Amino acid sequence: MDKNSKIYVAGHRGLVGSAIWNNLLQRGYTNLVGRSHSQLDLTDQQAVRAFFDSERPDAVVLAAAFVGGIMANSLYRADFIMQNMKMQCNVIEQSYLHGVEKLLFLGSTCIYPKNAPQPMREDALLTSPLEYTNEEYAIAKIAGLKMCESYNLQYGTNYIAVMPTNLYGPNDNFHLENSHVMPAMMRKIYLAKLIHEDNWEAIRADMDCRPVNPSDRLRALVGEGNVDGRSTKERILSALAFYGIGDNRVTLWGDGTPLREFLWSEDMADASVHILLHVDFKDIIGIEKYSSVFCGAKTGGAVDRNNSGGRGGAIPSLGEIRNCHINVGTGKELTIGALARLIVDVVGFTGEVVWDSTKPNGTPRKLIDVEKLHRLGWTHKVEIEEGVRMLYEWYRKSAPNPSL
Repeated sequence: MDKNSKIYVAGHRGLVGSAIWNNLLQRGYTNLVGRSHSQLDLTDQQAVRAFFDSERPDAVVLAAAFVGGIMANSLYRADFIMQNMKMQCNVIEQSYLHGVEKLLFLGSTCIYPKNAPQPMREDALLTSPLEYTNEEYAIAKIAGLKMCESYNLQYGTNYIAVMPTNLYGPNDNFHLENSHVMPAMMRKIYLAKLIHEDNWEAIRADMDCRPVNPSDRLRALVGEGNVDGRSTKERILSALAFYGIGDNRVTLWGDGTPLREFLWSEDMADASVHILLHVDFKDIIGIEKYSSVFCGAKTGGAVDRNNSGGRGGAIPSLGEIRNCHINVGTGKELTIGALARLIVDVVGFTGEVVWDSTKPNGTPRKLIDVEKLHRLGWTHKVEIEEGVRMLYEWYRKSAPNPSL
């Protein structure tokens, strides 16, 4: 792609999408297209088709997703599979029908079995059962990567699927009910510290920045309406206590023993753009197998779905081609308990962290093998200790403490 190529970044305001957008700009790719959810609902098939009819992008980055942590995955199981499947199907199909030259699909390493051998290689996919707590999200992401793989094999497209490990960074989601482990932990510890310091100016600023929209269970305790900085102290404290946040005391789910790998979101963006610009499907499955039959999808007009890129569909002589996705991570891990201690130190929390072992731990260990990624020319830059400090600095600036 040249610097004038039109690139549509779906989810350009999210954690990874915003970082990918900025990375592309820094590399001189300025012909970028983005739409907020209010401007374009990716679950609406007709709206997505109209968008592609109008914009006709040369490349697509599908970073939009319906995401959350263990609590959200447990509460909204139908939403996790349905919303993600709709978005993926609509964007991938319209990319094909409109002759998009390159598509990058972002998934998640939760696609791998709960008890997959560690570190998890790409070929561990579909070898045993998934972790139950995020099964629906994982199934949706598996379907997305298989769509990319299958379109490539049937139609000669150039769609690449990347599976990032746990991500964190600027524009992360810190909402108490549907955020991932690191931002959820950080906000809980920070608010428990503020309660102990009786710093209500800072607590109200934080709650105004990220108000709580009560679920049915919380609504029984605090009543109707958002809990924000204008709420009474009693209502705010009740809402925070519901999420395990008290005076110098935080309750976290599980027992702290699961091992997790974390990748700074701007590193993920750099890896994604590297793959978008420099890696093709033929590079992943072996150029000697695919180059002689590969046909690009860009035709300059509408695509005839009965025409498989001039190849008549899948090619049996190539044998079984699968696991064409790419793991993106650091290849390093730490326990959730160790992460909590790291956050405690960065926040300057002097209180108590309590583990509720009656709540699920999730997958016991989730470390990925990044050999394929390294072979394709990319390695991470930000280590976890530096990343946690940078995330806390960003979080504080996004909801500034007026007393500091």
